[in-house]
Amino acid sequence: MTSVHIPPKTPEVRVPRLVGLMAVDARETAEAGGVLLAAPDRPDSPLTFLDFVVRQYPPPGTEVPRGAVVTVWFDLGEGEGGGGTGVHEPRRPIPPPGGLRRELDEPGAPFKVLR
Repeated sequence: MTSVHIPPKTPEVRVPRLVGLMAVDARETAEAGGVLLAAPDRPDSPLTFLDFVVRQYPPPGTEVPRGAVVTVWFDLGEGEGGGGTGVHEPRRPIPPPGGLRRELDEPGAPFKVLR
């Protein structure tokens, strides 16, 4: 009789590399790696669309607690501002001196965890 050794679930896992994967594959890879995904640029969509992950945080290989959330960002789809026009400088009228002048949103829950 052969016994199979099943390693115990460790409290820490390494974040898998998700950049370059489609959303569905990223979700499956994350689940297999013991982490959850969150997508702040797609808060109302389940991770079933065909866009590719272009950025993730924390980076691959980072040790995190099992069940930690990995944030991913996706490539912009058709009609979502991915036209590549970019920022044209210099801007007119020139911004006033004195640093960044931008109103920030009130802090709160940054985004919903998608399972």
